[in-house]
Formats: sequence, structure tokens, C-alpha cells
Amino acid sequence: MKSRLSEEEIDKIVVEQADNDSEWEEPINVRKTEPAALSIPADIAVRAEFLARLHRERGVEEWLRRIIRERIEIEEVSFTEAKRDIALHNS
Repeated sequence: MKSRLSEEEIDKIVVEQADNDSEWEEPINVRKTEPAALSIPADIAVRAEFLARLHRERGVEEWLRRIIRERIEIEEVSFTEAKRDIALHNS
């Protein structure tokens, strides 16, 4: 089982191999994924449309995209802080 490399070890390897074309893999082509469809109940859609207009968004989809992105960022920060608190508590 391989041990995990530190960031410094990874950096050293990358710098050593940077000019050696034989060390590099073939380029990977990445395509943008299609937007996912999301179904929400009609009553929530009506409320979302009202709030999107209230916030003067271009449309309800744009407003929902922004709200979802903001909520995900909040949840990620909360999760990271919780993990840090648990780690500190267990130290």
C-alpha cells in the first residue's frame, strides 16, 4: 500500500518531470456537462418566482442557481468548521 505524498514531495516530482515529455500522459479533453434538470413542487416554484422578481433577477432559474450556489458554499464552510472542531476536540 502506497503512502500519501506530501505537497512538497508532489511539487518536487512535478518540477523534476516538467521538462521531460515522456513523463506526461496524453492530454485529457474535458467537456462541459449538460445542466441537470431539477423538479420542484408547484407551490415552491410560485414562491421562487415571486422572490426572483422581488430581487430583480433576470429569471427564476438564475435566482435559484444563485441561491443554491450560496447555500452550498454555506454548507461547505459549516462542514469544514465542524470537521475542524471535531479534530480539535479529539486531539
